[in-house]
Amino acid sequence: MSRTKIYWLVGDGLPEHVAMMEAVPGVGNVGKLVIDSLVEKHPSRIIGWILHPDFPPHSTLDENGLVAPPRISINSVILPDGRTVITVGGPLQPMTAAGQYEVAESILALAAESETPQLLVLAGLAAGTDDKGVHVICADASVRENLEANDIPVSREHPEAGMIGIAGLLVALSPLHGVPTIGLVAETLGASTDVLAADRLASWIEAGLDLPLGLDLDSTEETARNLMATVEIGSSLEDTLTEESEGSSDFYV
Repeated sequence: MSRTKIYWLVGDGLPEHVAMMEAVPGVGNVGKLVIDSLVEKHPSRIIGWILHPDFPPHSTLDENGLVAPPRISINSVILPDGRTVITVGGPLQPMTAAGQYEVAESILALAAESETPQLLVLAGLAAGTDDKGVHVICADASVRENLEANDIPVSREHPEAGMIGIAGLLVALSPLHGVPTIGLVAETLGASTDVLAADRLASWIEAGLDLPLGLDLDSTEETARNLMATVEIGSSLEDTLTEESEGSSDFYV
C-alpha cells in the first residue's frame, strides 16, 4: 500500500484544468524555475500537499510563519488567457527509490481521477555551451503519434542512459494510468539556476502546446534569486549561470 498522502487545503480535489505541470529540483533547476515563476507571477493558490515519510525530515516555516511539514505543493494557477493549470512541485523528492515510485504513482492516479488532459514533466539535461535544444519524450506510442501529427518532433535517442527520480517514473508509468504525458527536457549548462534554459523551455511550451505562460526573463531571474536564497547558495546569479555541473550528463533529473 502506498505511503503517500495527499492533504487538501482547499476542497477535496483538483479544479478543472487544461494541463498539469510537474518539476522538482534537478540539473539547472530548469523545470522548477518555470513552475515557481508561474506560481509567483500569476494568480495562484496552494490547494494541497503531497506528503511522504521518505521526504527529508526538514520542516520549514510557511508564508504565514507557521511550521509546515516537508512536502510537494499542488497549486492552481490562472494563466493570462483565464485558463487554469495545476502545478506540482517543491524543493525536494523522496530520498528512497520506493518513495519516489509511490509519489509518482499517486500523482498519476490523481491526474487520472481528475481527467487531466495532459501532464507535462519538466526537467533539465546537462549539455555543452552551444546546446540549447528542448527534447520531447514520451512512453506512449499514441501520445507520440499525436505529437508528431501536430509537427512536434519526439526524440527517439534521448534519454540514452536513462531518466531518474520522480520525473522519469512519471513519464514511464503514465501509460499504465492512461494519462497523456510528455517529458520536456531543456539542455542546460547545469548551473544551479539556469534562467536562460528555463526561459527557452517556457517559450517552447507556449509555441508548441499553445499554453500562454506569460513569463519573461525578468520574472524568471527574480524567481531564481529567491530559489538560490532558499537553498543558501552563496554565489551570485551571474556566476551560477556559467558554472559547469559536477553531475553526470547522461541522466535527466
